[in-house]
Formats: sequence, C-alpha cells, structure tokens
Amino acid sequence: MNKFNPNKGIIAIVIVLFSIPLGHTLMVLNDSVSFINKYYLAGAIGVLGILLLVLGVRFNHYPIRATIMGFIGGILVWTGWIEFSFVWIAEKLHVEPLMENNEISTRSEYLVMMSSIGLLSTVIAIFLFTDSRCKLFIWWQKRLNLRQYIQIKQHKRPSAIVAFFETIMVIWTFYLVLLFVYDEQFAGSKHWLTYVVAYGSLLWSLLLGARLMRIQQLDFAIKYAIPTVVIFWNFIEILGRWHLLEEIWIAPFDYWLENSLILGIFSFFIIRALLLKNKRKARVTA
Repeated sequence: MNKFNPNKGIIAIVIVLFSIPLGHTLMVLNDSVSFINKYYLAGAIGVLGILLLVLGVRFNHYPIRATIMGFIGGILVWTGWIEFSFVWIAEKLHVEPLMENNEISTRSEYLVMMSSIGLLSTVIAIFLFTDSRCKLFIWWQKRLNLRQYIQIKQHKRPSAIVAFFETIMVIWTFYLVLLFVYDEQFAGSKHWLTYVVAYGSLLWSLLLGARLMRIQQLDFAIKYAIPTVVIFWNFIEILGRWHLLEEIWIAPFDYWLENSLILGIFSFFIIRALLLKNKRKARVTA
C-alpha cells in the first residue's frame, strides 16, 4: 500500500458510492408498483441478492467478482428483505410517519427500524468476541485484552461473504446513528450532535478515502470503500434533511435522466472491474 496509484480506489469508490442512490431508487420503484404486490417483489429482490451471494462464494478464486457479487447481494438483501420487512410492520401496525412543517421527515418504516438497536448491538457483540479482520474490532479486542483469548483462524473467509455481511452491518449501523440523532427526544435535526455527526462523518470519510487511494487490490479496495462511502453518505443524508440538496434518487420519475446516468456510470464501472484479471488461489474456511 506504499505506492500511490489511485485507479483501484477510484473504481471502488464509484461502485459503492453510486450503489447507494440506486438502492434508494430501487426501493421507491418497488414501493410504487401497482400491478403486483410490492412485498412479493421485495422478496424476489432479496432472493436475487442471495443468488448473487451463492455465485460469489463459488467464484471465490476470482476475488474481484466474488466481492462485487457479495456487495451487490448485500444491497439487494438489505433493500428487498430488510427494509421492506420494516415497511410491512409499519403498515401492519399503522405506524404514523414523523411530520415536520406538514412534510414527512421520517418515514414510518424507519421509526420501526429504531427498535432493532438491541439486535444490532447483540450482533456487534458477537463480532467483538470472535475472530475478525476488521481493524475496529481488532482495536477494541486489544484494548479489552480479549485478543489473546480469541482463536485466530488461519483460513481466509470467502470474499463474497465478507463483502455481503460488511455491507449489511455498516448500512444498518449508520441508519440507526442517523435515526437516533434525528429523534427530537435524543437530539434533533438541528441539534449540535447532528452537526458533529454530519461534519465528523465527512472528515472521517476523507481520512479513510486517503488511505483507500493507496490500496492496489480492487477486491480489498471495494471492501474498504463500503464503510468509507457509507460514512460519507451520512453527510449527504443530513444535508438532505436540512434541505440543502435535492435527493433525486428518491424521485426517480421526476429525475429519470439523472438516475439513468447514475445507473449507466455504475454499470460501466462494474463491467470495468469484472474485466480485470484477478484469478488467484483462495482457501475457504471449513
């Protein structure tokens, strides 16, 4: 990582960055269908994500392909199964959205999602007390003097599995961070803590991005870009909350040209990444 050659980092950032608005657009489009039950389509989106994950595991000897399939699979499972499960419960229980100035500021499903904080904390604890390649978990394990008691596995996990779970965990974590700072009982949209999260996320993502630019393996760069971009997206989301930018990805019918360009650029970089030769031996944990 000493030689500075940002090509792989740029490809990774574009792929992950453009996937986020596309995920929002996919959810809006699925929520807008009228010819078939949206929950059937959401289920199918999640199934497609799992199929990509299966293919990614089978392509483990091609780390770039495996990582991309695991990452996109994570986006599809999050959008199809996880987000729409909250939509379903919100509609089933008739949860009202949070309103500000006669406009929806927080949709019903995201209010329901806040109840998953306990489950997320439990999952994070599982990762904290088990072998992990995540530098953040390793740091905490060392600080808590746990590292010496954790069995370190020598076999490499399938790239698709790593990218898949990393995508879901990072998105889930920072969704809840934003939802809690938006909550007026905790902070609020204009609270000083929200400003700290916004500009702290921007600074944090820039620091991570500088390191990302030095990574020369595209599969690793994509894994590193996932938290880098999602943290940066906190800043974008809060700007939208402050009405300082137009979130065109949640209005695909009004901004069909712009969203089509996003899809086109994303597709181009995906194809560019898949065409790179990257076959190498990879051992899988039994």
